[in-house]
Amino acid sequence: MSTLPVVAATDGSDDSLRALDWARDAARRRDAPLRVVHVRQYAAWAQPEVLAVVPPPDPDDDPVLDAARARLREHQDGGPAVEYVGADGVPAAALPELGAEAQLLVLGSRGRGGFTSLLLGSSSLAAARDAECPVVVVPRPGCEVHGTAPAGPGPRVVVGLHVDSPDEATLAFAFTEAALRDARLQVVAAYPWPVQTWMTAPGQAVAPVIDEVAVASETRVLADGLLAPHRGRHPGVRAETHAVPGDAAGNLVAASADADLVVVGRHRRRLLAPARMMGSVAHAVLLHAAAPVAVVPPAPPEE
Repeated sequence: MSTLPVVAATDGSDDSLRALDWARDAARRRDAPLRVVHVRQYAAWAQPEVLAVVPPPDPDDDPVLDAARARLREHQDGGPAVEYVGADGVPAAALPELGAEAQLLVLGSRGRGGFTSLLLGSSSLAAARDAECPVVVVPRPGCEVHGTAPAGPGPRVVVGLHVDSPDEATLAFAFTEAALRDARLQVVAAYPWPVQTWMTAPGQAVAPVIDEVAVASETRVLADGLLAPHRGRHPGVRAETHAVPGDAAGNLVAASADADLVVVGRHRRRLLAPARMMGSVAHAVLLHAAAPVAVVPPAPPEE
């Protein structure tokens, strides 16, 4: 069985070339081929019958792919096998489809089109929301976040864990990525604080006494229980559990400072909301994190 490639989407922008560098390194670590794809956008009003007779662009005669070739030639360490693919279409629709034949899809946070003031491009957002494989969005350099990274040298991968509804695919991806990078894994398990709960007493409403230390301890115990099988599969990964108060997105963005990667899960489809959804935490982390962000689709439900 052939190894699925790491796919890098490029449009010649500086953002996409930085993503190409990240994708090349990811393919090398996975011993996987690298597929570089340029989706050349056609007008949204173009007629399907006209497009049907227009041949796909020649990857050997594409300035964008030529720029990608030149970028990859700068590396002299014998990287992965590389394939170049050109296609026509609407990138926001075509890029997510690349995930069906990839183990990882990598994009820059912004492309050439759209408004330059936006923090996240529509194509990157669509791919992170709709692709069947994990999607890594590489941010622009110089993004500043408020927070202090945990002490300790060496590479670090960050993953968010919701102890009430954990996603095994997200945890598995984070542990695998930490193992590939020989990195420590920072598991951020956030709990709401202060807790807005009231008890009704005769004639008055009384705020219950809740011990934050106890809440943090319970969160940590639950997180460690969820992490135990993954620690068993990856004994070489040093996984640190951080039970922290506040919203998950804010804590993950703060932890992204100087991190190699931040891993978040995508919302699972629900009966009354069958469309794929990004989720507010993943969306906020994509917008504001200083490190590359991997958005992992949920594991398919068991039959």
